Parts: sequence; structure tokens; C-alpha cells
Amino acid sequence: MSAQALQEHFRGNSKTREFPAHSAKVHSVAWSCDGRRLASGSFDKTASVFVLEKDRLVKELNYRGHGDSVDQLCWHPSNPDLFVTASGDKTIRIWDVRSERCVTTVTTKGENINICWSPDGQTIAVGNKDDVVTFIDVKTYRPKAEEQFKFEVNEISWNNDNNMFFLTNGNGCINILSYPELKPIQSINAHPSNCICIKFDPTGKYFATGSADALVSLWDIEELVCVRCFSRLDWPVRTLSFSFDGKMLASASEDHFIDIAHVETGEKLCEVQCESPTFTVAWHPKRYILAFACDDKDGKYDSSREAGTVKLFGLPNES
Repeated sequence: MSAQALQEHFRGNSKTREFPAHSAKVHSVAWSCDGRRLASGSFDKTASVFVLEKDRLVKELNYRGHGDSVDQLCWHPSNPDLFVTASGDKTIRIWDVRSERCVTTVTTKGENINICWSPDGQTIAVGNKDDVVTFIDVKTYRPKAEEQFKFEVNEISWNNDNNMFFLTNGNGCINILSYPELKPIQSINAHPSNCICIKFDPTGKYFATGSADALVSLWDIEELVCVRCFSRLDWPVRTLSFSFDGKMLASASEDHFIDIAHVETGEKLCEVQCESPTFTVAWHPKRYILAFACDDKDGKYDSSREAGTVKLFGLPNES
């Protein structure tokens, strides 16, 4: 689809709906690989799972067990029933939506803030506040490697081919390690300030990074060169997501809008209006629907109370 066709699509599909999810702010949202379910993790120490029914989310279950904030979560890359949560309680938990329970709890060395599942489904990487990344074998639920870094580790991710591991750091660099050897391949000076987030395009052509300098950079995976920058945000870029076809990139920050850009041209396709900073965005794996969560307050009764809602953008205007 061209930029013009995508702009036209969102003229008729620009509705946002919100759904109650938690009793405190939502840190993370993620779709299952088949797009049937959305999971959210919250400061209220729980994860929630919703089922997507046509144009709305129906809450299925609230998953309890963590003793601290659920800072990040992700789904198994090919099994739509399993997801994993990372918490400040020094554990990660794997959950199964079929049995509606925790499959296993893995104790880690520190307060966990980052988590990702390898594309082959065999390994979970979790990063903590002390800049230690632990690689957990999904078959045995035991750590198989651990790396202590001398810099502030922000977001972590494998490439789509599963043979490299990427970290964004506090010095504005992208560090690339070979996988599974975990030997340094390259360090790229990506931004002049803190490099916060990283996402890989599903088609395998690009990856994107977001930084404290309010810029989003698009990188060619083969050449490891910056192809273009997106500069419509004014605040540090906290979260990124590519659409399923790799044509769109959503980016968000403390700005009161989410920028949706055309990847190949950098054009603005649309803006999603928000009333507060956005913590997390995630495109649906098959449809042009964006899930997101903001630092919203429940103003009806108490302006300091967090709303804990999850939102969907891209719904038909007449829905």
C-alpha cells in the first residue's frame, strides 16, 4: 500500500476505543502471534489478557502472582497460548492461557525491566536494573548464559534470523553480539544521547531505534547504516512498533500524540491523539490496529488516580 492509500485507510478507520484493564498504569502491551489476544502488564503487579472480538477487546483473565510491578511482557513467537512477564520482584513468569495459570517461575538476580523471546522460541532474554542480561532455556527453565554489561542496558532484542543479539544503551549506542556465542560484533554510535528502544521490521529489511534526543532512526539490517530519521516528536522516544507488513512505524513519547510514519518515505500517515504520555505501542500482527497505553488519570473522581486502560486505534469510524 502506498502512503496515499494508507492515509485514505485511516480517514475511515481512525476511531480509538479504551478498555479497562488494571487498577494502576499499564507499562506494556503485546499481541499473541495469531492476533487473537492482547496482554498487558501493569504497575498493579498483574497481567491482563483480552480476546479481540471484531472491533473490541473482551477481558478474559487477570493473571496474579508477581510481588512487584510487571514492567514488560511478550508472547511466544509461534505459540499463541504462552506469554512471559518480567517483574521488579526478581522473577519472570511464563503463563499459559489455555490452563489460565503460571507454568513456571524463574528466579533471577535482579529487578527485571526488559524481556524478549527469541524468534526460534527456544530462549528468553531478560535484562535487569543492574545491566545484567540472563538467557533462559525454555526447555529447562534454567539460565544458560549471563552477561554483565558496563553500560546502561535499555531495550534488548534478537534479529529475525536469531543469529545476532542487539542492545540499546545509555551512551546512545547499539551493541550487536553474535548469538549464541555472545561475542561483540559491532557497536554503532546511533544517537548523541540515551538510545532507549529498538524494534525489528517483520519483513527483515530494517530495524528502528528511538532515543532521548526525540529522534527515531531507521537502519538497514544488511548494511547497518541509518537510512532515515523521523523527527516529529519533541520528547524522548519510549516505544516503537512496526506494522505486520513493515509499511508503517508507530512511535510515542511524552508528546500527546503517537506518530504513525510511512517507513519507505518517512511521510506522516496520521497522528493518534492522546491526553497524556504513552508508555507502550503494539501493532496487531495481521490488521492495521494499534494497541497502546498512556499515563491516563481517572479524572471523574480523583485526578491523581491512574486509569489503567488499554486502547485500540484504527477501528472503523462507524463501529
